[in-house]
Amino acid sequence: MKAFHEVRNYTTDLMVWHRAYENISFVAHWHREIELLYIKRGSIRMQVTNHAFTAREGDLVVCDSGEIHYSDSYSKDSILDFIIFDTGLISSHYTYHCFAKPFLTAEELKKSGLKERLPALEKLIDTELSERGAYYQDIVRAGLQDFWFRLLRVMPADQGGVMKNRRIAMLEDFQNLLSYMEEHAAENITLEMAAEKMHFSPSHFSKVFKQLTGTGFIRYLNTIRITLASELLIRSDTPMTQIAFSCGFQNVRNFNRVFKEIAGCTPSEYMQIAGSEPMNFTYYKSKTNILAEAEKDPMTIVK
Repeated sequence: MKAFHEVRNYTTDLMVWHRAYENISFVAHWHREIELLYIKRGSIRMQVTNHAFTAREGDLVVCDSGEIHYSDSYSKDSILDFIIFDTGLISSHYTYHCFAKPFLTAEELKKSGLKERLPALEKLIDTELSERGAYYQDIVRAGLQDFWFRLLRVMPADQGGVMKNRRIAMLEDFQNLLSYMEEHAAENITLEMAAEKMHFSPSHFSKVFKQLTGTGFIRYLNTIRITLASELLIRSDTPMTQIAFSCGFQNVRNFNRVFKEIAGCTPSEYMQIAGSEPMNFTYYKSKTNILAEAEKDPMTIVK
């Protein structure tokens, strides 16, 4: 399962993706692609690596390749417009930029001339990927490159070389930790073990983990386990007790309690309402009915 390292399902061979969502938030995750997130309406609380901020209507958030990011603003009214694309469309030797701040305000976007270019880029992507005319891949790639390099002109960069190297190293260690948690979720993973992998003391690790993910270590691990359990409940005939043990829970009572805490319903209720496709509790929360919303959401394909 790769619920926190996001794997996207592209509709063509060209690794570009565009879609708008209303009233959602997402837990901490990362992906190799670049993500542009435009706030069409409302505002969201967001964190990109160690930058916590509120993005408001008209702002553009930029999540560089590999950066861990999350939003906990599902209670707010908002429309978020995503453009996500592979770094190879920018350069075959793409390098991480380490921006001083990961967003442009509406005023900065307008001043740079990018406010008018953004909807034009969205229309270009949608039209070309839909019609797939001659040279459509080259046209989309050229449009992305034009917008991206104009964006780099005005995005403030962190000039501290030492700090940049430390930030990259920390990101890699944290990505490896999240991958380990996903692959070994059924095992007895303790906070102390995770802290040791990051070369932190348990108290410092606990603080950094919550800062980067917006949630506590145990809650995060339990969310992975419940997502794994939801897949087994729908896609296998495994008895409930065995599912609980195979997902890292010591007894069915604790499994039921945690499942309801994360999913909002008991495992039995979930089996009745989830349909044939399990939902990914690790990815996002919605202000609307979460199960109904998940059924129409092709945003993420998880392994």
